[in-house]
Amino acid sequence: MTQWYKTWNNPLKNVLWWLVIIGMLGSLPLAFTRHQTETSANQVEFVFDYRDLLDIADIQTNPQSFAADQLNNMKAAGIGSMAVYESTLSEFRESRRIEMFNSRDAMAMTQTFGEPNENYTYVLFSDNATQQKLEPLIQKTFGDLKVATKPWSFKNRSGLIIQMSIDDASIKTMDPDPITLQMLKDKGFQIVVRLSNRRPFVTNEMDRLLKQLHDFGVKRIIVDGNEVPGYTEENTELHLNKMAELLHKNGIGLAAIEMLKEPQKGFNTLAKETNYNVVRLHSFTEKDGEKLTEPLKKAELEDRIQGVADRFVLAVKDRNIRMVFINAKPVKSLDKGKLSDPLAAYYESLQGKDGAIPRIENVGFTLGPAEPFTVETTAWQKAARVFMLVGGVSLIVLTVTFFVPEAALFLFFVGLLGAVALHTLSANLYAQGLALATAICAPSVAMMLAIRSVRSGAAAKWRSGLGFGLWMLLRTSLISLIGVVYEVALLNHITYSLVLQQFRGVSALHLLPIAIAGLFLLFFSENNTYAEKLGKVRQILSSYISVLWIVTAGIALAAVYYYLSRTGNEGQASTVEKLFRSFLENTLGVRPRTKEFLFAHPVFLFGAYLAVRYRHAVYLMFIGVIGQLSIVDTFAHVHTPLHISLIRITYGVVFGALIGLILIASWEIATRSWKRWVPRLK
Repeated sequence: MTQWYKTWNNPLKNVLWWLVIIGMLGSLPLAFTRHQTETSANQVEFVFDYRDLLDIADIQTNPQSFAADQLNNMKAAGIGSMAVYESTLSEFRESRRIEMFNSRDAMAMTQTFGEPNENYTYVLFSDNATQQKLEPLIQKTFGDLKVATKPWSFKNRSGLIIQMSIDDASIKTMDPDPITLQMLKDKGFQIVVRLSNRRPFVTNEMDRLLKQLHDFGVKRIIVDGNEVPGYTEENTELHLNKMAELLHKNGIGLAAIEMLKEPQKGFNTLAKETNYNVVRLHSFTEKDGEKLTEPLKKAELEDRIQGVADRFVLAVKDRNIRMVFINAKPVKSLDKGKLSDPLAAYYESLQGKDGAIPRIENVGFTLGPAEPFTVETTAWQKAARVFMLVGGVSLIVLTVTFFVPEAALFLFFVGLLGAVALHTLSANLYAQGLALATAICAPSVAMMLAIRSVRSGAAAKWRSGLGFGLWMLLRTSLISLIGVVYEVALLNHITYSLVLQQFRGVSALHLLPIAIAGLFLLFFSENNTYAEKLGKVRQILSSYISVLWIVTAGIALAAVYYYLSRTGNEGQASTVEKLFRSFLENTLGVRPRTKEFLFAHPVFLFGAYLAVRYRHAVYLMFIGVIGQLSIVDTFAHVHTPLHISLIRITYGVVFGALIGLILIASWEIATRSWKRWVPRLK
């Protein structure tokens, strides 16, 4: 039995490599379909919050004229859409459609004595046309709330008495202002409506509202609040399905706001039931806008405006954003002694020098209503998934064979059964798990092969250290890319591109390849028996700890902490580095990752160069594992278009190699100078 196992196990390693390659080739069509999906929608929509415009206009000398002028300015700047909220009495008053009074103010105006126990809301319409539009809307809203209303007038102006306190009545939600909708449509703006879940979900009423919005040209809604319309504690699935049906019926889609602290409840269900008629939205908040109203020198303000333009371009180009939502608010500037707002700065960031919109158009996008991605599918997908499963398991087993080659056959069959079982249990968990495993294993295998090339003496046979170094960098990077193909193919679903699902476990990708390659380097890279490996472990564990060891460990821990602090979306960067990143982005179009081209790849190349003559240079070469895992990690940002990630890692390898060549040249100059001058000094 043992002999039979060895007969099949020993040649399995070569078979595993072929299975990995076949699985990778079978996965390439799925990666291509993702590229097709990402390039299927190229219209970008800039949206301004109309409520914010009213807030800014409200403090001006001529509010309505100011708002009209700014709408024209926005249109000229490339802001083609306005976001309109569900109405409230407060918003009607801010837009000068009504005036509101409490009972006490109304009695003072009419010079009458009312009921002392009354605290009602008195409304006056600005004119008869406004009354005809808004009175039915107000009466219906408060009628649904079982609040009585009755006619009221003052000095030939018609109005209503609402039997509710002004504080309470002014915040009750009603349909979007039809006058505003018509005005914005007439001015040529696309309208985006923010809908909340503050009103009870009634199918007929929602159908009526969505049909009305459709007639005004509304193609997309943004959820206002933490819950989508239709999300309820009871019968949630039923209501969400009905809401999705109504959206689909009226040709209205959704916008997914990126980087929310918590997902909006019910959004994923609504997105799925609308066949993912969803676009990603980047929000430029009021707080962001305040930074453009601070007392700044001209040069500082120009830098911030340029930063805003860069931010918009990156959002569209690097994160599949198709809708940019701009907020603003008026700010009291004590230093300037006046009220200010960021509107002029916004226009400059969009259309000024190096403005966002010309740059966005230069890379192939056009301005227009945001459209959802068209999900591309192929008949090859089912067959490709089989190749991915076998190839992915093979890559994992290959990684283990660097440590326990005798377990290859057993682990291969157990892995296949486990993967099939996991897929049956949860297709999503299987895809994420296998994607993470292959993403970890590929750079680990690539690095271990590079280490073995030095330990086995293959590096010493090269006549040119430079040739060996360049070949190692290229080969190692290509092997790491195997993990990229599996990762992209396994996560080839629109929910990842829209960030409705997150690729979990990426933190493990930042550390495990380092640990795996480090373990191999210390204990398994030499052709020792298991007893000799165990003896080496015991020797290390029984060694005396010196102060140098403690200092080295402290430096290593500090380096790990710094490395982790720089990783992921929450990573920190200094102001100087941000300026450097901006320079690279604007110069190259796509910014290579700093840790790749400035650190990991150059050190790897330099270490490989030295390893031809000095075997212990393999420890310097080992640092390059950070660059290899970074290659795979780049594609873990699934919302970034594939071609952008490919350009990014290509730049990383090319510029990393150039900097590595500079290191090698500096080393040669230093060593030759040392050999030349030190003997003379003696």
